[in-house]
Amino acid sequence: MRQSEAIAPPPSPYMMTQTMRWFGPKDPVALSDIRQAGCEGVVSALHHLPNGAVWTREEIETRKSEIEAAGLNWSVVESLPVSEAIKNQAPGFEALIETYKQSLVNLAQCGITTVTYNFMPLLDWTRTDLDFALPDGARALKFEADAVAAYDLFMLKRPDAEASYSAQMIARARRRFAEMDEAARLRLERNIIAGLPGSEESFTSADFLSAIQTFSGIGSAKLKDNLVYFLENICPVADEAGIKLVIHPDDPPYPMFGLPRVVSTEQDLAELFERVPNASNGLCFCAGSFSIAPENNLTQMIERFAERIHFTHLRNTQREDNGDFYESSHLSGSIDMYEVVKAIHQVGQKFKRRIPMRPDHGHQMLDDLKKRTNPGYSAIGRLRGLAELRGLELGISRAFA
Repeated sequence: MRQSEAIAPPPSPYMMTQTMRWFGPKDPVALSDIRQAGCEGVVSALHHLPNGAVWTREEIETRKSEIEAAGLNWSVVESLPVSEAIKNQAPGFEALIETYKQSLVNLAQCGITTVTYNFMPLLDWTRTDLDFALPDGARALKFEADAVAAYDLFMLKRPDAEASYSAQMIARARRRFAEMDEAARLRLERNIIAGLPGSEESFTSADFLSAIQTFSGIGSAKLKDNLVYFLENICPVADEAGIKLVIHPDDPPYPMFGLPRVVSTEQDLAELFERVPNASNGLCFCAGSFSIAPENNLTQMIERFAERIHFTHLRNTQREDNGDFYESSHLSGSIDMYEVVKAIHQVGQKFKRRIPMRPDHGHQMLDDLKKRTNPGYSAIGRLRGLAELRGLELGISRAFA
């Protein structure tokens, strides 16, 4: 058979491009590990650059070449940080927006056209326990609202914090604080504000309290206006460059420390896309984050915002009382992952495009229990999640072919 007559390979059964997050050369999980897991690419960022700095083409190309040398591609930026001064429109924020535009242009010129960001004030994703013991001996991430209240009321001592909580929650938080020894209190402080992997800021309690004051008087309506202002300025540049901006939802999806959250529900998204209809204004559909708000119907949201979804995080959560949750295995928990994966698979078919996906977080398990790992980003737990999700989508693809 002549080369020109070679039979083309069958189309991929997967409408989700399989990736993992990689934090750069200092990540305990190597690019070779990610490739062996079966990933096609990685989701990454220039974490070594300070917030507000221009991502130059030289820096981008250096990182891109490193990834490609390992046989992978850099498919999605996660994240290009939005400076706090943009979120609260502090003096000088306009210059930071111009810097952001330049970074977008540079990324597009380097061939990277999906860019994740979030608009959560000060804190990125937040957990109170990074070593929650599961019955099988693995370790998971957990969030407890009473622990946040205990830190806020009795450690941070935020002025007027009592107004944020019910009398019952204040009583529970007081008991929780009294039961913790000094080591437990320091661990809680570190978990909440010292900076988790991929988070944009790290604080001491004194710094955090001062930073909260910079958002004084900014409620949810004002923060939404600031987000719209930011997008109205950068979306025309992204449209021209062919960039898809994908906003990550709030994690968890409710206010903390008196700071508003504005990307938590289906209604938040509907309002955002109505106010900024640009094609570049898209969504990172994080199933785990949206799942914590019981009013969110995940499959309904995927169907409604299908055209806007250009990246997805798949993780499962087990909701508990009072807004608490822990991160369950990918196929068990409060989310019907079969329905979610089927809906995303159908979005890919409808629009004839593959959507980058990463198995978000993962349990610390097996040999990784003996290693230093980034919380939520150990190799084996994510490998398990990826294998489960890959098999689930393959089954869906065959069943609905």
